[in-house]
Amino acid sequence: MRESPRGIGHNGLVTTSATYAPAARTIKRPNPVAVGTIVWLGSEVMFFAGLFAIYFTLRSTSPELWADRTELLNVVYAFVNTVILVASSFTCQMGVFAAEDLQPYRIDKGKVNAFGRRRLFGWGMVEWFWLTFILGAIFVSGQVWEYAQLVAEGLPITADSYASAFYITTGFHALHVTGGLIAFVLVIGRAYAVKNFGHKEATSSIVVSYYWHFVDVVWVALFAVIYFLK
Repeated sequence: MRESPRGIGHNGLVTTSATYAPAARTIKRPNPVAVGTIVWLGSEVMFFAGLFAIYFTLRSTSPELWADRTELLNVVYAFVNTVILVASSFTCQMGVFAAEDLQPYRIDKGKVNAFGRRRLFGWGMVEWFWLTFILGAIFVSGQVWEYAQLVAEGLPITADSYASAFYITTGFHALHVTGGLIAFVLVIGRAYAVKNFGHKEATSSIVVSYYWHFVDVVWVALFAVIYFLK
C-alpha cells in the first residue's frame, strides 16, 4: 500500500490523498486434467505409430501377400462403419457444447439454457453423449461382425503375418473405442449423480471428447492404410 504526501487544503485543514493498493493479478493456469490427457494421448500416438509401422513394413517385404489378403476385405462395409464412427465425433462435440453451457439435460421447446442459447433439439450433454455411445457401440459391433466374416473366409489371426497385423491393429483400436464408451457412461452417470452440473463436470466431458476425437482420427488413418492402400 502506498500513501501520497500530505497537503494543506483551502480551509487550512491538512488533507491526505486517498491511499490505494494495486489490483491483484490473476494467473490463468491450464487445467491439469486436460493437460494430463493431452500428454497421455501423445504417448498413444507413439503406440499407434508402431502399429502403422508394422503395416508399412509388411507391405514392403511381402507385397504379394498384401495384395492377396486385401482382396478379402469388404471395403464398402468398412466405409459405412467408418462413417458411423466419424458421425459419433460430431455428436460428441455437440454434447461438449451443451456441457460448456452447463446444460446437462434436454430443455423444453421455447426455453433457453443459462447462457441464453437453445441447442439442437434442445438436447443437453447427456442426450448427445448417449447418442455418441450408441454410434460407438454400433461401430465396435460392426468390427466384431467383420472379424467373424473374415474367419469364415479362411483368415483367422493365426493364418499369416498379414492376418496377425490386421487383427492386432484393428483389435487394439476397438479396445480403445470400448474404453471411450466406458468413459461416456461414467461422465453421464456423474451428471445424474451431482445436484448442480458445474465446471468440473463440464471439464470431464471435454476431456472425454479429446479422447474420442483421437480414436476417430486414428481409425480414419487406419482405414485409409488398411482398406485403400493396395
